Amino acid sequence: MRTHADGTTTPSIDASVHIFFASNRDLRDHLREPFKSRGVPDVDLDWYGAPGGEYLTGAQGPGRRAPGSDPAVVAGHLFADRGVDVAVLHPMTRGILPDRHLTSAVLAAHNDMLVTRWLEHEEFGHRFRGTLRVNPEDIPGALREIARYGQHRSIVQVGVPLQSRELYGKPQFWPLWEAAAAAGLPVAVHIETGESIAFPPTPSGHTRTYEQYLGFMSLNYIYHLLNMIAEGVFERFPELRFVWADGGADLLTPFSWRMDTFGRPHLEQTPWAPRMSSEYLPDHVFFVQDRHDGPPEDAEFAAEWLGFTGKDDMVMFGSSYPHWQATEVDALSPGLTAEQRDKLCWRNASRLYGIEVPTAAAVPS
Repeated sequence: MRTHADGTTTPSIDASVHIFFASNRDLRDHLREPFKSRGVPDVDLDWYGAPGGEYLTGAQGPGRRAPGSDPAVVAGHLFADRGVDVAVLHPMTRGILPDRHLTSAVLAAHNDMLVTRWLEHEEFGHRFRGTLRVNPEDIPGALREIARYGQHRSIVQVGVPLQSRELYGKPQFWPLWEAAAAAGLPVAVHIETGESIAFPPTPSGHTRTYEQYLGFMSLNYIYHLLNMIAEGVFERFPELRFVWADGGADLLTPFSWRMDTFGRPHLEQTPWAPRMSSEYLPDHVFFVQDRHDGPPEDAEFAAEWLGFTGKDDMVMFGSSYPHWQATEVDALSPGLTAEQRDKLCWRNASRLYGIEVPTAAAVPS
């Protein structure tokens, strides 16, 4: 539970907590052969490093293990210090590797680590929920992972990388979205931490600085989403739900408006998606609120802006712990209504993931 500046108290579901292997050796210990003997890039090997460092001070585990790798340390920071009731974990991996079989093996190792080390942790496992990482470039391998862990009691979503080399509305991905919907699991799209092979962060190439990368990257969520609507994905799979897990909700309203103005007069081009684009958003689309999403925290129109396009029913709080930009519910705009803050803090996540709060945070007897 979290007490706000106005004295009110609300439950808190953190919908975006990043977890890691303790070290490269730790990852290799979870890989099976022949992949265990293969070269795998470091998780922090990317083109754009945050100028002040990637992680919060104090997030490392004992023995200087990687930040976000020790369940007890993470639980202390989230549950004790930040008042989080339940945390949805998203394993951070190695990006899109050239060998799709190696990518799938790395993701399978992360899933094993997630389940055995975190979701079944003796003391804190009941307060963790998990994201099952799958490889959209290896559909058979992805379906095997869903069959292997998709019914685990604490797995609440499937995770794929934002840095896809094809838009997610394309037909080659449909078997994966169908399997996720059949398993009752939302699909969470998250920026990968490890840079392997991927397109630049903008359609016109690479940016020069980290700040530009951070500003442009969330646009890729909108490209995927609008392509999925135009390709009729949500019409084909009405139970499918997508979570854009690294911000971008502030971009939804203007882009949705543009698609609506174009869509109806040109229905002959997309007869498989007969409704207005914005009509596919409710109950299909969710965003994790990012620290960088606008408008500014003290904006007088924050509540009105969140209400546009029904975003107040789509947005969930996520800290991005242990990354440097990790935020707390205290940083939510004071201009939001009490109902909007309630939805953002926990109600939308509770509805999406079926998490009962605060019951889920009670220590089992």
